[in-house]
Amino acid sequence: MSFYRAHVLVCAGTNCALKGSQAVRERLVSELEGRGLGAEVKVVETGCFGLCEEGPTVVVYPEGVLYCRVTPDDVPELVEEHLLKGRRLERLIYRQPVEKAVQTVPQMDFFRGQVRVVLRNCGVIDPESIEEYIAQGGYQALGKALTEMTPADVVAELKASGLRGRGGAGFPTGLKWEFAARAKGDVKYVVCNADEGEPGTFKDRLILEGDPHSVIEGMTIAAYAVGAKKGYVYIRGEYALSIERLETALKQARKMGLLGRDIFGSGLEFDIEVRVGAGAYVCGEETALFESLEGGRGEPRLKPPYPTDVGLFGKPTVINNVETLANVAPIISHGAKWYRTLGTEGSPGTKVFTLTGDIVNEGLIEVPMGITLREVIYGIGGGIPEGRGFKMAQTGGTSGGCLPAELLDVPMDYDELAKVGSALGSGALLIMDDTHCIVDIARVFSRFFEHESCGKCVPCREGTMRLHEIMTRITTGEATPKDIENLEALARTMAAACLCPLGQAAPVPVMTTFKYFREEYDAHIKEKRCPTGTCRALASPAVSLAAGKGV
Repeated sequence: MSFYRAHVLVCAGTNCALKGSQAVRERLVSELEGRGLGAEVKVVETGCFGLCEEGPTVVVYPEGVLYCRVTPDDVPELVEEHLLKGRRLERLIYRQPVEKAVQTVPQMDFFRGQVRVVLRNCGVIDPESIEEYIAQGGYQALGKALTEMTPADVVAELKASGLRGRGGAGFPTGLKWEFAARAKGDVKYVVCNADEGEPGTFKDRLILEGDPHSVIEGMTIAAYAVGAKKGYVYIRGEYALSIERLETALKQARKMGLLGRDIFGSGLEFDIEVRVGAGAYVCGEETALFESLEGGRGEPRLKPPYPTDVGLFGKPTVINNVETLANVAPIISHGAKWYRTLGTEGSPGTKVFTLTGDIVNEGLIEVPMGITLREVIYGIGGGIPEGRGFKMAQTGGTSGGCLPAELLDVPMDYDELAKVGSALGSGALLIMDDTHCIVDIARVFSRFFEHESCGKCVPCREGTMRLHEIMTRITTGEATPKDIENLEALARTMAAACLCPLGQAAPVPVMTTFKYFREEYDAHIKEKRCPTGTCRALASPAVSLAAGKGV
């Protein structure tokens, strides 16, 4: 075994990789070898640290100093100053919005407000090393479940933890597993939904890139709990690095006997297969995902029956998303009572969010349920760039609600967000400053849903088209007050009649913007002007009702 005086962790997540982190790693290895330090300092490719906007990022341990926007040309100076002379390279150290250099990772506001359960290993271990995962406690939960607990015990622990599905609906995970365990059938399946088609959402991708074994372990525990022998990970085809690391992790787990026959000598037989999707947004819906897995067109099925009774290939199926499954091993290891010390009574645990838009610290975070929008945006997120004013936060992805400044103190959990017309959803947090036109943003959202509707049911196929048409009329100065009446009636109809959550949620961003930013709609409809000047047809007060069509 080799011992090193320092470890240099290079983020190899997709965001940093696209900015050249691979070249940084190669230059580090070359520079260390050239200076005779190869046996003293180990360079490790790891998963996302979270500060995606600051990449490529490098952390040097044991000090825990984070360097940002590192280029290959910076490497010789970094090695010389930090690894040879023991001095921090000040010009590359992360600086908080107040321009104060932060010496170590724990001192950063970005990390100080976080509690990492799902992201416990991301940015800490080499995701392509099963040995490093095991060294961090990996597969101990699986061993505990198989040797100390019955399947019913596992289900009971998940139910007691209060873990709710992190994919959107927030259905209790333990209850879902219980339904599948009780379902009749010799063949059952466990499916991981890694499709993640929500714009602005990349948490599941980065979890799989940074810690694929946590998902494999969670799926295997689920298989034991419900009596399944086969699992599938349905993943977006665009997630090349996630697929590569997941396949590597699966091979390692099989080689060590952690997948396959007689796992831990318990008699459990379980294996996992990766299936690559073609990028259809609707396949994030569980039954549409099943249709795609079975080789058909991705369209939702009528429910009931529910997947726990009739799911993949007509068999009882547990389907959870990546983040949900990554919570399983910590719950089994530390217990339901420990998990309930995090979050709120109705929404225990943590939530992983992706921060995008007009915010200083764009990236990936994990925080306790119940944290407020204000704490996320102005604490962890570092505030709005250039001192501009906050205007809107959309929670839960494109199908989520759009919340104004007066709701910055709303707790971020399933129940409280539902009260104000929004949801946690996929965990995407889109932040917008006061330079944006809310009506135009809502129009863009409506165009997305029109494009992504699978067309199976009339309320969605026609409703998304009409929704986009009305929003386009508003932004081009052609709308009348009657359009608002039609918009509200259309939203009610779609919510009640659409077959799946895509159509049901499509009006949500439009209707929440109308509720909380009514004055901007009135300006567009009654005064024929766009307050921000974004809508070109309304840039002039003397706009014609026959102004050019939007897209």
